[in-house]
Amino acid sequence: MNEVSRLLEQARAQIARYSPAQAANALRHGATLIDLRPTEYRWRFGEIPGAVPVSRHVLEWRLDVTSPWHIKELQPDNQDQEIILICHEGYTSSLAAHQMTLQLGLTQVRDVVGGFIAWREAGYPILSRLDGT
Repeated sequence: MNEVSRLLEQARAQIARYSPAQAANALRHGATLIDLRPTEYRWRFGEIPGAVPVSRHVLEWRLDVTSPWHIKELQPDNQDQEIILICHEGYTSSLAAHQMTLQLGLTQVRDVVGGFIAWREAGYPILSRLDGT
């Protein structure tokens, strides 16, 4: 096993991972979904309704509720707010969820197994930028 695969395996062993069905259910109950995919992916493949797009390189600033750049969907007085990260295939989101737990002390950060691809294949809603749906 190469070093990156080992790192990914270790990260995943320390975070909760959701299936698309579990993520959709958590969203219905107030979780915040953060879409880490690059803009061109969201334009090309579509967006998940209600997801907050955040580039991975600014994620720490956007999830730190003490930062002036935190996303408005996060409540400053609720460190236990559930946050679900999604990327295209579920790799970047796993590493990012683990880092947010370690670096920011967030206790309810999850990711989606299989990422956006799995979400789409499970038949959950997607907004297409190309055709306006």
